[in-house]
Amino acid sequence: MATDPRPLPASAMPAPGARVVARHDFGHDWGVLTVETSGSSHAHQASPCARCPWRRDAPTGAFPAAVFRHSARVTYDLATHTFGCHAASLLLCAGFLLRGASDNLAIRMARTDFSDVHSDVELYDDYREMAIANGVAPDDPALVPCRGDRTVIYRNPER
Repeated sequence: MATDPRPLPASAMPAPGARVVARHDFGHDWGVLTVETSGSSHAHQASPCARCPWRRDAPTGAFPAAVFRHSARVTYDLATHTFGCHAASLLLCAGFLLRGASDNLAIRMARTDFSDVHSDVELYDDYREMAIANGVAPDDPALVPCRGDRTVIYRNPER
């Protein structure tokens, strides 16, 4: 499953092999789209997009704090939801793969080679740091179980 925090246009359509299973609205045209994908391959960005909230040089406050609180679950131990890219509809976020996916079960079980994922810009160390920079209180209960703070890129051993 992919969780894609960004404004949801009325024309938002899932990619082939994916279906929208939930939409969580946070007001002012902001929401989180939860998508279920079939198969074991996970299409992904190779590097963080220009608006990627994982980038330290990206403007903070572009997304409401409520979106970050909701999406924190992608870094919980054995999480099955993932974090989608803001620029490329329904692709996995490169920043997430580099800084928040190490404890994510969906990523760990993926039969996808993520060795092409890289960043030429400085990223937040983990989800908690990124969320706090974007307005989530440091003591917010949604951040307590956050993990995924190790940089791990999974490589498909069959390649």
